[in-house]
Parts: sequence; C-alpha cells; structure tokens
Amino acid sequence: MWCYRGGSISAEPRINDRIRVPEVRLVGPSGEQVGIVPLAKALELAQEYDLDLVEVAATARPPVCKLMDYGKFKYESAMKAREARKNQAHTVIKEMKLRPKIDPHDYDTKKGHVVRFLKQGDKVKITIMFRGREQSRPELGYRLLQRLAEDVQDLGFIESNPKQDGRNMIMVLGPHKKKTEAMAEARQAQEARKAEAKANPGKSQNPADTGAEADVEVETEAEAEAETEAPTEEHAEA
Repeated sequence: MWCYRGGSISAEPRINDRIRVPEVRLVGPSGEQVGIVPLAKALELAQEYDLDLVEVAATARPPVCKLMDYGKFKYESAMKAREARKNQAHTVIKEMKLRPKIDPHDYDTKKGHVVRFLKQGDKVKITIMFRGREQSRPELGYRLLQRLAEDVQDLGFIESNPKQDGRNMIMVLGPHKKKTEAMAEARQAQEARKAEAKANPGKSQNPADTGAEADVEVETEAEAEAETEAPTEEHAEA
C-alpha cells in the first residue's frame, strides 16, 4: 500500500534530464510544432539551441515539452505576478462620524474627507450620532445624510439607504470610480508631478497646486501584500 510520508511537492515543471519519459510532443522556441520525438532527440535539440527542454503539459500523452530559456521564463513570470499584486484592488470601507447639529465649517471639513475617500475608489460609511433629546429628532440625521449624498453625487452614490441603528443612523456611499481606476490615476498624477519636479528643479512643490489629486493615496506593493481581502474600516469622528 502506497503511503505519503510528508515533504513538499514541487510545483515547478520538470526540465532537461529531470524529464523521465521515452518520447515527448515537442514545441519549438517560436511556438512551432515539431511533433512527437524521442526524449534523447529533444534534449539534443535543446543543446543545439542552447535552451532548456521544459515540460509544459505533463498530463498529456505524450507529455508536451517546449524549448525555452527557463531562467528568463521564471523571471518574466515573477515580474508579471509582482505587477498583478501591485495593481490588486482591496475593498476598503472608510467611516465618517457626524453630529446632527454639525456647524457649517465642520460639515465642509467632513465632506472634504468623504470626497477624498470616494476619489480613491473607497466606500464610505456615514454615521450620524444622536445624543440625549436628539434621538427624538431622527429626521435631522436623515436630512443631513441626504444633503451629503447630494453634495457628492458626482463622485458616489447611495449604496445603502439611511437606517436607524440604536442611537446612530447609518448610510453607505459607494464610489462611481473603481478602485483600480483610482489607483492608476493616482500613479499617473504622481509620475506627472515627479516629471514636473525634474523639469523645474527650482520650483517649489505646493500640494495645493496639484489640486484634489494630491489627496489621493497610492498603495505600495508592500502595503498591498500586507492587506487582507476582507474589508477594513477607518474611523474619523466629529
């Protein structure tokens, strides 16, 4: 009876003398079909081309092998995987907390944060906190949420309508722009600012001159790898 005694199973394909079959279906360096040839002949061709014989379809009968530079192939595959991780979008839910009787200045500040979050492609959970007698006036919170939704309607939409949750009233705004699009635009803006800085080394870089794009954060590869796929929340209280 066969028994697995542990140890790792290599996910890498077999190459060159690690291939243990009498014959293979050979694919040339440019993708041309050579046909079924003895393994010895395939290895001989690999030496002539100064390439590796790589088993690309082990379950086929006979196995399919291709002539390629395996080191270059591994490097290019790693770079593609790295770029995919770098561009990976993560679901993030920001949270903004307001009071129903918030003053105009504070409202504008909070709205600015919501605008920035939506531009980054993030969802925003808006929480209205009621205290004392304010709990008997839920319409104040509802009107405030509706006002905020109208003020940012060019950037987001109401994903979850206002609803009472104990002493709070909650609404979720979703961005019109996808996270991947926001990240791409942020990188382009960042590269444009760097190019401008190189072209004009004596000019001071004032974030206000770059407009709202200066508020868009770009995730680094390390941050993208550190995040999980589960939504996260960030809070900002009034």
